[in-house]
Amino acid sequence: MRRIGLFGGTFDPPHFGHLALAEWAREQLRLDRVLFVPAGAPPHKRARRLSSVAARVAMTRLAVRGNPAFRLSQLEVRRRGPSFTVDTLRAVRAGHPGAEVFLLMGEDSLDDFRTWHEPAAIRGLARLAVARRPGGRRRTPARGIARGLIWLDNPGLELSSSAIRARARAGRSVRYLVPDAVARYLARHRLYRSRA
Repeated sequence: MRRIGLFGGTFDPPHFGHLALAEWAREQLRLDRVLFVPAGAPPHKRARRLSSVAARVAMTRLAVRGNPAFRLSQLEVRRRGPSFTVDTLRAVRAGHPGAEVFLLMGEDSLDDFRTWHEPAAIRGLARLAVARRPGGRRRTPARGIARGLIWLDNPGLELSSSAIRARARAGRSVRYLVPDAVARYLARHRLYRSRA
């Protein structure tokens, strides 16, 4: 039985924290494949202006290059309307019948999980694999969510896309925070530099 990890996010930009978490999960969960799924229209980030879908897809493609277990999935960016995880999981299940699917998420996402679209259906489609936040202690999830939950023994890398965007906006180096190919993309396209 194939084991697939689904790792969604805005990836604006993708950074070494994302890659380390995915590799850690791949090893711990014995995943055959980790699908990086850039969100098209994330319902929980409607107030924030995102980089274009094309830019986020291009950066994610560059970030996962070189790891044969990592793949870019454009399921959400090709779908119209909000990017609901439950719809993505249904599509992954349909495309990989019989596979065991794991939804990779950060501990901060687990806190909000009950507010997601169809959380019970998500639990029926995938096992939740949760990465701890740096410096945090394992939280007790809300009642009904703990069953079947997997805590990842991930490294505590304190990186955030928002901090990387701020550095790029200020003209500061993002070297060693993102893959070199992503850093070159940011510089070439002057991504984040023109924003107020």
